[in-house]
Amino acid sequence: MWKFIKKLFYTIAIISIFSIIWGRFFNPIITITQIEGLVKYQKLDRDYISFDEMGRNVKKAVIASEDQNFYRHNGFDFQAIQKAFADNQKGKKLKGGSTISQQTAKNVFLWNGRSYVRKGLEAIFTFIIEKVWNKDIILERYLNSIEMGQGVFGVEAASHYYFGKSSADLTKSEAAWIAVCLPNPKKYDPKNPSSYLSRKHSWVMRQMNYVNLE
Repeated sequence: MWKFIKKLFYTIAIISIFSIIWGRFFNPIITITQIEGLVKYQKLDRDYISFDEMGRNVKKAVIASEDQNFYRHNGFDFQAIQKAFADNQKGKKLKGGSTISQQTAKNVFLWNGRSYVRKGLEAIFTFIIEKVWNKDIILERYLNSIEMGQGVFGVEAASHYYFGKSSADLTKSEAAWIAVCLPNPKKYDPKNPSSYLSRKHSWVMRQMNYVNLE
C-alpha cells in the first residue's frame, strides 16, 4: 500500500511539473473546469488568443474587478484577504479574496470547490507559477481559461458570445460588463443585469481609470 501511495505521489508530481513547464509556453489543452462545463452544458466555447491580441480594456476591467494589486503582489494579497474576512464577518456579500494568480492556479491545474486540500494545492501552484511564469503569462492563462458563462471560457469567446466582437474591440463599458460576471458567471448575466450587477459595472468603470498594466 505504501509503495502504491509513493508511486502515485511521484506520478502526480511529475505530471504537475510537466504541466507547469508546458503552461510557461502554451495554454492548457483542456482543464477540469472546462471538462465539467462540456459535460454539463454539452458545449465548450473557447478561443485561446495571445496576450497581445487581448484588448487593453478587457485586461484593465478584469484587474479592476478581481485583483487591483495584481502587478504588485507575489501571488497572495494578504490585505485583500483580511478585508474579505472582515466583510464576511460583518455579514456583507461573501467574498473570497483570491488573487488572479490564485484563480489561475485553480482554473488551469485544479478543480472548483472549497476543500482544504484544494486550497492547499492552490497555494503551492500559485507560489510556483509566480516564480516560473511572469505576470503577463499568468494574466494570459487566466483570461483564456476563466469560465465566463454556461460552457463559455475565456474573454475572447465571451466577447463574441455577449457582444459579437473580438475582445480587442471591446469598449470600456463592454469590457466592464464581461468582468463583473466573473464572481459567478453561471448566475450573473451581462445580457440581463441585476441592480447589483449594474452598480458593480459602474464601480469597475471608475476603477479602470487607476489600473496600470505593468
